[in-house]
Amino acid sequence: MTWQRIDGRTPGELRPHSFYPNFTRFAPGSVLAKCGDTQVLCTVSVAEGVPKFLVGSGKGWLTAEYRMLPSATQKRQERELMKLSGRTQEIQRLIGRSLRAALDFEALGERTLTVDADVLQADAGTRTMAITGGFVALAHAISQLLQQGVLERSPLSGQVAAVSVGLLQGEPFLDLNYVEDVAADVDFNVVMNHKLEIIEVQGTAEAGTFNRHQLNQLLDFSEQGIQQLLIAQRNAIPDWHTLFVLN
Repeated sequence: MTWQRIDGRTPGELRPHSFYPNFTRFAPGSVLAKCGDTQVLCTVSVAEGVPKFLVGSGKGWLTAEYRMLPSATQKRQERELMKLSGRTQEIQRLIGRSLRAALDFEALGERTLTVDADVLQADAGTRTMAITGGFVALAHAISQLLQQGVLERSPLSGQVAAVSVGLLQGEPFLDLNYVEDVAADVDFNVVMNHKLEIIEVQGTAEAGTFNRHQLNQLLDFSEQGIQQLLIAQRNAIPDWHTLFVLN
């Protein structure tokens, strides 16, 4: 029996997704990223200076922080204050690694970009939407720095987007919601650039195993979804063609 999606989507169909740039007033880059019922507020701040290991190198840095609001899920979660959970630390490292792949740090100079991803509402796919929306916020921040004359040229070297895929009853599905994520036998998060080159793949068999053919199916679905997300990102960045050249 094939898994039936409660929202009527086909196996290879994304949830409705949208980006609302300039969502907050003070951050150089901000966007409310929505994917189905998942909503993530992504902001980018800029600070002069870099971590000690980069001082004097002429290169900049990007770091990321990820949090989930207590009311983002059906049952209230406690705020993470003094100590972050292992899950939170792992996700924000993933966001940072992914978005650093889109930057030329010499062009950025000795400045630090901080990406904050705050989950307002969670229905699975929060980390992938944090990456995809985080890139849109990053592009808007870079655009502002160029307009202000802080940067001479754009440090963006391309795009980055991410999506989740999984196996349900042995069949591949794209962009899992919470019900599907919980039921999935295999769960993957895939990050790619605008050339559909892989930046990172996080995948595991929650129950049983998967074979090479199924892995290829999951990656094919990932490519299809990320292609659509890349287009949506560019539509949310009016001057994207001046920020980077897609080769």
